[in-house]
Amino acid sequence: MKSSAPEGSRVLRSRGSEEENMLREAVSGIAAEFGPVYYRRVCATGAPARELWEALAERGFLGVHLPERYGGGGRGLRELTVIMEETAASGCPMLLLMLSPGIIGMIVNRHGTPRQKDRWLPGVADGSLRFSFALTEPDAGSNSHNICTTARREGDRYVVNGQKCFISGANDCDEMMVVTRTGSSGEQRGRFTILMIDPKSPGLAMQPVPAAPQIPEQQFTVNFDDVHVPVERRIGDEGNGLRVAFDGMNPERILSSALSSGIGRWALKRACQYARTRRVWPSAIGAHQAIAHPLAEAKVRLEQARLMTNKAAALYDAGSSVGESANIAKFASAEAGVFALDRAIQTHGGNGVASDYDLSSFWFLARLQLIAPVSRESVLNYVAEHSLDLPRSY
Repeated sequence: MKSSAPEGSRVLRSRGSEEENMLREAVSGIAAEFGPVYYRRVCATGAPARELWEALAERGFLGVHLPERYGGGGRGLRELTVIMEETAASGCPMLLLMLSPGIIGMIVNRHGTPRQKDRWLPGVADGSLRFSFALTEPDAGSNSHNICTTARREGDRYVVNGQKCFISGANDCDEMMVVTRTGSSGEQRGRFTILMIDPKSPGLAMQPVPAAPQIPEQQFTVNFDDVHVPVERRIGDEGNGLRVAFDGMNPERILSSALSSGIGRWALKRACQYARTRRVWPSAIGAHQAIAHPLAEAKVRLEQARLMTNKAAALYDAGSSVGESANIAKFASAEAGVFALDRAIQTHGGNGVASDYDLSSFWFLARLQLIAPVSRESVLNYVAEHSLDLPRSY
């Protein structure tokens, strides 16, 4: 029987279906078995959160958005955002979900050849392969058009030279997707090409970047010195790399939104529990508006951000233009997540920075979402130019 729901109704659905609610409950149950104590431990040791990764993979959650023929669940980005949000809301934010299932899974599924899909997507879906994504360079942060890592075609292979920085999980990946320049270095808007590179390739070297965020996924500088890459490892057409990349970068922004919302939900839950029971005066501190109002505002901000995230994910799944929605969702969620965590820490007073209360350890990761994968200023530039038709400022 044909559905009577209007076309595009998935975009308008604001409440989760019964199936989505069951997914949230299942993921939350798995992540809660690990929780913030486990997360603090892996962060302290510098090890990846392998046990949680494998637990999610065992239930098929890492490939929930990929086609069934590759071992996926046949669903969409919205379901993957649920997994991202619920792990974070259980005290175990998983940045790696943005990379392997998010960016790489989406790009290979949309732009990979049949052979490439057969080679890599099953490993994404079952978690047996882990990927990193190398875009950012020392002189190409917010402005991706400044990329100068080159890929020179020589017969049946490319020769790659250059440097990438702040590459998450580079030391723990089986494959590295790299955005390279294949056009003239003098072009203002150069031609770019995406290559899948074996991180064990001769000429590839990496060094850790000391950074404040306490997260399992360490950051690296990656150097390419005449790294040879077979042509069959090119994803999409030569010279069309940025267009291809945005089919992974927009999901990355949406997944970042879910991460921020999840951290915010975790912090708000802890703050409310504390505010209900903590007594400095005769009544619990949550009875005072100085405590209650900021927490109520955090709830409002988070719910607004989650609605925008759902809209962006649904638009992506429907194949619609998603640039505006992805950017707005990223902006709103990053702001909401930081606000909720900040107010939760303030509610706890001195206890807010005590590690046993599991709040301060998420601060830099939450704050990072205001900078990456796209800064709040870049989002405002995008909205001003593309949504409001204002003159380009850069």
